[in-house]
Amino acid sequence: MYRLTSKLIVYRSIGEDSILFRLAEICRKFRSNDYNKEELITGILTQINRLLDVATTYGFDENLWHNYLAFIIAATETPFTLVSEKVGAQQGSVNEFVKNDYAIFKKLFDYDFGPMESELGINCFSVIENYHSVAKRERIFNKSVSDKVKELSRLIEQAKDADEMYEVVTDFYYRYGVGKLGLNKAFRINTKEPDLLEPITATGNYCLDDLVGYEIQKQKLVRNTEAFVHGRRANNVLLYGDAGTGKSTSIKAILNEYYPDGLRMIEIYKHEFEYLSTVISEIKNRNYRFIIYMDDLSFEEYETEYKYLKAVIEGGLEPRPENVLIYATSNRRHLVRETWNDRSDRSDDDMHRSDTVQEKLSLADRFGVAIGFYRPSPQEYLNIVRKLAAKHPEITLSDKELCLEANRWELNHGGYSGRTAQQFIDYLLGADPAEEENNG
Repeated sequence: MYRLTSKLIVYRSIGEDSILFRLAEICRKFRSNDYNKEELITGILTQINRLLDVATTYGFDENLWHNYLAFIIAATETPFTLVSEKVGAQQGSVNEFVKNDYAIFKKLFDYDFGPMESELGINCFSVIENYHSVAKRERIFNKSVSDKVKELSRLIEQAKDADEMYEVVTDFYYRYGVGKLGLNKAFRINTKEPDLLEPITATGNYCLDDLVGYEIQKQKLVRNTEAFVHGRRANNVLLYGDAGTGKSTSIKAILNEYYPDGLRMIEIYKHEFEYLSTVISEIKNRNYRFIIYMDDLSFEEYETEYKYLKAVIEGGLEPRPENVLIYATSNRRHLVRETWNDRSDRSDDDMHRSDTVQEKLSLADRFGVAIGFYRPSPQEYLNIVRKLAAKHPEITLSDKELCLEANRWELNHGGYSGRTAQQFIDYLLGADPAEEENNG
């Protein structure tokens, strides 16, 4: 294996600390008889443990070795893979080097660990090549990444030679993308890692139909997002209004709806605004559409980060890339808290307070689309409860009983809202029937 990996050219950037290169070094020691048996076994088990961590994170099963090799092929960003992401298979001298690497990967797919297992008295490679994972709920891992990588793994298994593998892999890059930005839906800022953007591997499966009501608001959001993902002009969006009305849920649902069309989302908070320019520089030339998502965005009067955000949105010398938009949610329509002093035209510390007001209001104006979400009426609240309850046949209350209990719940749980309705349904689904009967 060591002789194979040492001949990689285009994919040499995989890294010396990768599981692949660590196992290759272990295989080199084994073949040269230059090893201590216990130390070699410990080294193997360490890499198997790392492999199991990857498998758990991404939901791999069956042949974990093949899944892992397919994963690093899908995740490796090089000039060749990034170009393939945009145009697919291409003509050029680089293909000779690429096909050299694919011939090596085909041999790695078929690598026989049997002699090593027999000599060392272990069976861990046999186990990972026929691995049956524990069933997991989808939210534990990014199922889309898992399905894509396993698809690539199967196609490489079926490829007869490097030429067929070249067609398979370049087609994969063109259809799905490459690297973390291609495979994953959502990202967060992680300043402790060399790569600033960290994939969020466990995302919810929200859809717009889960949000009962607010049809006009959802239509506005869909219209703007569809224009964006299809390369037409679109606006930054501010979703504002009462708490618990579905603002954040709508944006998460939009991600799930348009992820297959190349939409990605980056979650960022106001204390991380200093990294905005770096993030935008990293994503501006990629073949995806990025929504920078700012949840619960608002500023107190003493906070000045809003000035930096204004410049990033559209006020700097470098224009915002056409593949980047900002979607924000807030309980405040104008984002920056105003005081009575702001409303006075004259004061001791500022002769022109109206200028201060205009500066603060101008932040909200940078969002071309503003969508209001307001608390439902009592009847609308009950309608939300009915529609949510209808999705769960195990809820057997009559309509009268359901509405009565929903109103009782609302009195003690924050007023009328979609969030309150969902919490009530969760309460019903989690209640112990025997306890409920005794309480009744």
